[in-house]
This record gives sequence, structure tokens and C-alpha cells, in this order.
Amino acid sequence: MRYIGMLREGMHTSDVYLCKNRQIALTKAGKEYGSLILQDKTGTVDAKIWDLGSPGIGSFDVMDYVYVDADVTVFQGTNQLNIKRIRKAEEGEYIPADYLPVSKKDIGRMYTDLTAYIKTIKNAYLRSLAASFFVEDKEFAKAFQFHSAAKSVHHGFVGGLLEHTLSVVQLCDFYASHYPMLNRDLLLTAAMFHDVGKLKELSVFPENDYTDAGQLLGHIMIGAQMVADRIRTISGFPEKLAVELQHCILAHHGELEYGSPKKPALLEAVALSFADNTDAKMETMVEALEGAGENMGWLGFNRFLDSNIRKTGE
Repeated sequence: MRYIGMLREGMHTSDVYLCKNRQIALTKAGKEYGSLILQDKTGTVDAKIWDLGSPGIGSFDVMDYVYVDADVTVFQGTNQLNIKRIRKAEEGEYIPADYLPVSKKDIGRMYTDLTAYIKTIKNAYLRSLAASFFVEDKEFAKAFQFHSAAKSVHHGFVGGLLEHTLSVVQLCDFYASHYPMLNRDLLLTAAMFHDVGKLKELSVFPENDYTDAGQLLGHIMIGAQMVADRIRTISGFPEKLAVELQHCILAHHGELEYGSPKKPALLEAVALSFADNTDAKMETMVEALEGAGENMGWLGFNRFLDSNIRKTGE
């Protein structure tokens, strides 16, 4: 199989991919064309069907595995497929596991590293809360390791939620050592829980799309509710501590315009918002640069980074 990550300008590919999205758009001349997002385990690629009336264009739907004949071109610094023929793939022509993007890191090892932090939390209530999710709740642990952290922006792959969460916890652990005024127990617990709402905001792979709850509430509100519900099962959990933990979760995007219901009002909430933003922006940049392959030129404007980007010169 010729994976998306292997594609380079000038290549021709005849293979099966997962159709993640399909829309009909109009050229400047008013002609209809098909705009697709295709996926395999190495990532996604934008694809166009410029001649919808061609006899080689078969019937297929979103989330179908499709067999395509296409030329690889480059548009605004990233690969794009110019589809000549496409049809719904038949069973036996593909292996579903080839179409799930997966973290390059060892998922089991990352989860062990994440849960190891729980033992370092000195506050008995916070330690018990974290353990009740990540250690004792086997269904939660399985789902957390499989889930993505986003639909497309960053860490949008199997193990992505775990990889992002571990990175944020590690950054927060560094912050706690560098800024002694920080309450390490509160900060690390908040870091572990800051994105748990994504388990309900996004559906599982291969869909990895927004659920109704995700659209209506968002992962920040969902996560705060999940933590609040579990806190009520822990006898004697201090109310003030519960509110502070929930505040950190609610404020972890830092700004109201970025989706946080509250702006950070605690030192730990400020630190968490910085750690979350750092890891998200760094991963967004890494994924964009890796997606550019050998292209050392400017890659065009990235709306998530709000800048035109390129690789560092050799």
C-alpha cells in the first residue's frame, strides 16, 4: 500500500483510502467539483474531483473506503490528490487497521508514565480521584488510551489524547519545580483531567467526529462535569479543592474567545493554560512540517498558528 505519508509531488497513486469528508464546491467559474479528505494511518490528504461527470467517478459516501486513481500535486505547500477515478472499495481490498492514524510513541509506555504521576500526588483526595479514573476504571483507561485529542488540529490520532495529556502533565511538573508557589498536586491533577471531556466530545475512530454533546457542550464543560460527578462519590472531598480543580479545567484554554467559560484566576490555572497551549501549538507545527515532506519552502498561511510557516534552514 502507498500510504499518504509516502506521497510526493509528481507521483500517481492507485490505492484504497478512507473518505473522512466529502463536499461539493464551486470553482471561480461556477463549475461544481468534489472536495474530499482522505485518510490512512499516516494522516490525511486533501483531494479534488474536478470532473464530477466523468464515467470513472463512482458512487460512495463519507466513511466509505474508496479506491482511487489520482495524481499527487502540491497546493499551498501541502500535498493534494487530483482524482481521475474513484469508487467504493470492496471487502478484501483493504485492512481497516491501515486507516487508523496512530501515535508514533508506545501507547502502553505512555500510560504507565502517566499513571506513575498519581503516586507522586501527596493530597489524598486528589490522588484518590485520579486513581479512580486512570487506575481503577478499566473501561475509562482503555478508552483514554485509544482516543484522539482532536478532530484535525493536533494529536488527531489513536493515542493522541494520552500523548497530549502526558506532555501537558510533564510541562506542568516542570513548572511546579521552577515556580515553588504553584500547588503541584492541584496542577498535576488538573493537567491529567483537563481534556477528559474529549472522550465524549469526539466519537471513536474511524469517525473521530463531534458528537451532539461535543457540539452543544464542548469538552471543557463535559470534562468539568465528569470530574464533579466523580468527586461526589469520594467522601469528605473538600469543597474548596473541588471548586479550584474544576476552575483549572474550565479555564485551561486561557481566553474566553478560545472556548474557556472562565479566564484563569488561579496560578495553577494560568500554568495549565500555558502548558496546554504550548503542547498544542508545538504539535500543530510539527504535524504541518512533517506533512510538507521534503518541501523546504514556505508552506503558506496556517490558520491555527496564524502565520505563514516553513522548516528551519539546514
